[in-house]
Amino acid sequence: MILGISTSGRQTVRDESGRLLKGVNDRMVKYVLEKTGEEYEYVSLAGKTINGCQACLVCAKDNVCVIDDDWAEIRDKMFEANAIVFGAPNYYGMINARGHAFLERTFSLRHRERFPLAGKLNAIVVSGSAENNPAENYIRKMFRGNYMAEPVGTIHVSGIAQCYTCGYGEKCAAGAVVSRHGFLDEIQPWMIPQIQPDVFKKADILAQRLGSVVRNNK
Repeated sequence: MILGISTSGRQTVRDESGRLLKGVNDRMVKYVLEKTGEEYEYVSLAGKTINGCQACLVCAKDNVCVIDDDWAEIRDKMFEANAIVFGAPNYYGMINARGHAFLERTFSLRHRERFPLAGKLNAIVVSGSAENNPAENYIRKMFRGNYMAEPVGTIHVSGIAQCYTCGYGEKCAAGAVVSRHGFLDEIQPWMIPQIQPDVFKKADILAQRLGSVVRNNK
């Protein structure tokens, strides 16, 4: 089984014509999973409670985090999976808070040299534009800290600025819509950025590669 995780708080939403309004990271993680040709499970962190590490060190004795939230259930799915497709957006020049908290909690798995995620196959999906891709860099750093395999590949996809669907974007001088199109009476559907065909092509290649590696390692 390949496990897909998106740390974005925005799930896929489309307008009546089928144009994507939000949920780029959600959409692309699902797309990669579907194209692997393998059994998969998808988990969105949207609506889930994922707290950060409290540095209590109770986990040192048995590598089990005692914080009572939704993280433990997903952790167990990571243990069971043959591979992980991990998706996260860049927010304000860094990985989003849910993504940071989720990966931070893997500290509980490092004690006494157990490393239960060591060697785990993985791929990365990052969305949103940011200089030097801080989300990807952080994910790679945390995966290395758990001795997971080098990512099979990474997909970069431009996000849809939240200004397009916040309800005030057409008049807000601080937002992306006005910065790109000027002040508007109404945001037109064609103005909303969509995932480009070349991104899907790259995702097809990554998915096939990941699926093949999983099959060859069964």
